[in-house]
Amino acid sequence: MRVIAGENKGRQLKSVASRLTRPTTDKVKETIFNMIGPYFQGGKVLDLYGGSGGLGLEALSRGAEYAVFVDKAGAACKVMEENARHCGCKDRCDILHRDAGSALEQLAKRGEIFDYVFLDPPYAKQHLEGDIMTMLEKRMLSNQAIIVAEHEDTAKLPDSFEPGMVRWKYRTYQGKTAVSIYCFQHENQGSVLS
Repeated sequence: MRVIAGENKGRQLKSVASRLTRPTTDKVKETIFNMIGPYFQGGKVLDLYGGSGGLGLEALSRGAEYAVFVDKAGAACKVMEENARHCGCKDRCDILHRDAGSALEQLAKRGEIFDYVFLDPPYAKQHLEGDIMTMLEKRMLSNQAIIVAEHEDTAKLPDSFEPGMVRWKYRTYQGKTAVSIYCFQHENQGSVLS
């Protein structure tokens, strides 16, 4: 597992030694970033089920300013910290050792607003809808926010969430992994689901 592009291109990342963590493959990660825009000009990232931190660290390497990583497993948080230090961006990372629900509560109380959100929970459908609805209800997303949800292709997610967040892109990989990308649909923007 490595950083694919940007300032840390080619840098190897440690993975978490656990059957409960499934790191996003380099191929899927590369496709995700090609879909949402290969490089960023700033922005704040939330990697809610961080694991080894591969998605958030990729976003930082490609120009995001700051990232919050969350994982309820202490081993995962330790690996994320090591990977952030290895990439020279620990000062741009906040690593929270807690479950996703309590992390969202804490971040909402802090008034955090995110531009990019990565969601890859172990049991996708049970959490994804609730996490997205919580972020919308608590106004944790910027107007230009993009949510990337990685899930099993059998988990059928809604095409839209109120107010105005729509599934913009959807892809499947290797027959089992699917990626749903959501963004706010503005009046002058048509649907671009592909």
